[in-house]
Amino acid sequence: MVVKLYTTSVTTNREIFNKQNRIKHVFDAKQIKYEEIDLCHNQEERDVMREKAGIPDLLPPAIFNDDTYCGDFQQFEDAVEDNLLKDFLKLQ
Repeated sequence: MVVKLYTTSVTTNREIFNKQNRIKHVFDAKQIKYEEIDLCHNQEERDVMREKAGIPDLLPPAIFNDDTYCGDFQQFEDAVEDNLLKDFLKLQ
């Protein structure tokens, strides 16, 4: 199983930038290995991300375990706060 984090390296939206950094910081701190997929380098991945999640207007950051959508930033934050991150990431 591979945790995938869909991000964008080019954004004028400071909120998206901060959310992406927060997720990466938590993953690094908890030593959770993940694959970062930058949608700016591959526009087709945006459509793949949205199709896999079943959300036509999904914006990054988006978190998956392989092809299974785990949730959005708020769900991630809730899982971190509740100490349920591994459950959220479907690693258990």
